Amino acid sequence: MVTFPNAKINIGLNITAKRVDGYHDIETLFYPVGWKDILEIVPSDGTKTTLTVSGRKVDCDPEKNLVMKAYRVLNKYVELPPCEIFLHKVIPDGAGLGGGSSDAAFTLRMLNEMFSLNFTPAKLASIAEEIGADCPFFIYNRPMIATGVGTDLKESDLNLSGKRIVIIKPPFSISTKEAYSGCRPQKSPRVLKELLTEDIADWQNLIKNDFENTLNQKYPEILRIINQLKAAGSIYSSLSGSGSAVYGIFDSDKLSVDLKEIFHDCEIYTGTLS
Repeated sequence: MVTFPNAKINIGLNITAKRVDGYHDIETLFYPVGWKDILEIVPSDGTKTTLTVSGRKVDCDPEKNLVMKAYRVLNKYVELPPCEIFLHKVIPDGAGLGGGSSDAAFTLRMLNEMFSLNFTPAKLASIAEEIGADCPFFIYNRPMIATGVGTDLKESDLNLSGKRIVIIKPPFSISTKEAYSGCRPQKSPRVLKELLTEDIADWQNLIKNDFENTLNQKYPEILRIINQLKAAGSIYSSLSGSGSAVYGIFDSDKLSVDLKEIFHDCEIYTGTLS
């Protein structure tokens, strides 16, 4: 069985509080986008479950990959047969796009389907919490407001279908640990759900990603990309998650600029939102 784990962007990201457990409470909206990995799982003829990774280089032992972690976590709830898992990486890491979390969540979803486990999406989401904060979102994989550490999810009626998305990944990555190390939690005067009801043309002045406050200083390239996307006609542009990817949302499917010429040293994804 083959599936295609997709990335996400964050529309707004407020870091509202530092928790006693060392993590942070946030408020954000996750929105799925079409940048995808390829994941295949087949029953194994052997006695062990294996993971083979191709495509983009992943600097971790296969057993520490979130795909294998997903298999091991689900195996605690129900005994799974050995599988051969093949992951072809396309989504960049350290970009704030949730690629690894998506791979893990899609692994849970596929195993649930392959072996007729009959876990509900809510149950799979609770299992996904054991893997990582972004993982539960990808069980549902539709626009969701996330609070708490990112695992408290409420469906959003935000619909950006038909709009064009451009994602620019600069030639550097940012770890979640690095991004949070410089943040200063504070509550936003207006909740994100309310701001999202405003006209998208007004979002640029209303909806912020708090990580930009410090990351723009350390990585001026981020602000440069945001400004270049705005100059290219985006109606909203922002850092995604903890970065380093930056995205722009466009009304028109036609761009008046050559993205490869402007962002010649970056990875570029373009697609249509659904």
